[in-house]
Amino acid sequence: MSDIELRDISPNPSEGLYSDEHVIAGIPMPKQARVEKFSGSEWEEFAEEYAFSLQKGYHKVQRFGGAGDKGLDVACFINDHTFEGGWNNYQCKFYDHSLYPGDVWEEFGKIIYYTQQGVYPVPNKYYFVAPQGLGTTLAMLIAKPSELKEEIRKIWDKKIANNLSSTFKAPLAGDLLSYFEDFDFSIFDSISVLKMIASHAETPFHSVRFGGGLQVRPVSQKPPEEVAENEARYIYELLLAYGDCEGEKVSDIRWLELNEKYKKNLQRQRERFYSAESLRNFSRDNVPSGTFEGLQEDVYQGVVDVCESEYVNGFERMKATVNQSVSLSVDSSPLRSVTRIIDKQGICHQLVNKEKLKWVDSEDG
Repeated sequence: MSDIELRDISPNPSEGLYSDEHVIAGIPMPKQARVEKFSGSEWEEFAEEYAFSLQKGYHKVQRFGGAGDKGLDVACFINDHTFEGGWNNYQCKFYDHSLYPGDVWEEFGKIIYYTQQGVYPVPNKYYFVAPQGLGTTLAMLIAKPSELKEEIRKIWDKKIANNLSSTFKAPLAGDLLSYFEDFDFSIFDSISVLKMIASHAETPFHSVRFGGGLQVRPVSQKPPEEVAENEARYIYELLLAYGDCEGEKVSDIRWLELNEKYKKNLQRQRERFYSAESLRNFSRDNVPSGTFEGLQEDVYQGVVDVCESEYVNGFERMKATVNQSVSLSVDSSPLRSVTRIIDKQGICHQLVNKEKLKWVDSEDG
């Protein structure tokens, strides 16, 4: 026992490891490790989101699924001729281990059999994608197409022929054997989880799936001198509100040239509207569909009672409603970190465009 060295327990984490975020959520899990821990349903969702990222490189991307998929999973078409114009297949498999050859013998068989039958042409590339990637044996076979061909030949009648369909058997003989001999086994490949994550990072789903915050939001667009078509409704409502305050009916924006107070007010409202529009555009590329609409609904619910209260004129109603939006909390929105006061004010005008808010009860003022 005398030569056994003992020391006091004294954890020594890397310098700079801890932050307030770690205290709240713990040390972040690397993205690849997170994918490897996905459940089956999470993997399906992630695979669908990854497929969405493929649309940037193809004319069209479609997902096939369920019984009778005939070996198709995510089909990516190079041009508008779909299968006939060249295509790639991404076969998404979920296992709690790296893929073994036995996990995918049937997939090799399907692509060979159904292309021989003329159901669809041979893809340019056929990629396997799986959360744990390929095991060494399968990876080595795919890297050596001639060896892959011989292994499939050996096991075909035992592990493939009876498994392609419950209604027929497909022994490797006759025309199918001749086709097999000429088949190009170099089309098979795989996509690593790291590459999937890199592509997924270009989708609106990435920040929600993996966290880490949103990217920096670009500077908001400034209003152009000329009123744009998408401004017509809310500006019309603002003109009614200005006129209501002055006891006039105003519908022509040229009226503002003689009313500097309202001209400056309109400029501020337009800046707010364009800031909200910029946030809408940012959301399309960075968060899932519907997220911005959820933020709009939060603002609507926060201001509608104020908007529907009694006021001496529509201008006062508009100011009270817009001011109410300033105090609203948007902590429940995934966009909260990039939402500014001016955005919430501008959302009020978007809601007017959607006819959910109105400044003057009647157009008669």
